[in-house]
Amino acid sequence: MSQGYAIELYFDPALENQVLKAWNVLARRQISTQLIEIESRPHITLFSSPFFDPSKIENIVKNFSSKQESLPLSFGSIGSLPSDDNVLFLAPTPTLSLLQFHSQLFDAMKKEGIEIAEEHRPDTWIPYCPVADEVPKTRMGEAFTVLRDLKLPVAGYATEIALVEYPPVREAFSFVLGNTVEP
Repeated sequence: MSQGYAIELYFDPALENQVLKAWNVLARRQISTQLIEIESRPHITLFSSPFFDPSKIENIVKNFSSKQESLPLSFGSIGSLPSDDNVLFLAPTPTLSLLQFHSQLFDAMKKEGIEIAEEHRPDTWIPYCPVADEVPKTRMGEAFTVLRDLKLPVAGYATEIALVEYPPVREAFSFVLGNTVEP
């Protein structure tokens, strides 16, 4: 049974591999394997909801993505969310282009009557790329130390946008940013 849907921003292969390196180091140290186990892919979550109608979202995302270009990203810091999930993440520099991208997609969805949760609204959204989920509290310090050893910043581009159902993660559809060619 599905727990929800998320609209995610995916990265170019080089940046994706840098994030996967962090996932793998944490998995080898048996700190966190959750993202690997649910078959996730390195990403930034733009929106998340248990109630998305994939068929309605698809046209919005398709039209939106065709008007966008690849988005430069730079992850320069490590953070944690104040939740019981014990999520550790890489934080992208919140550039104007990233914030506008999110805001414009929010506007397109709102225009179509899609309800967006408070934490994903433009004035409260925190962009992040998860690198560990469900980290035991007793290992948070160690996990931070491992992540600090990464060579930050890591930079690249967001090149694709997708709707996924989770868990486990199953892609409903994805579109390359700026691609106006029909499949």
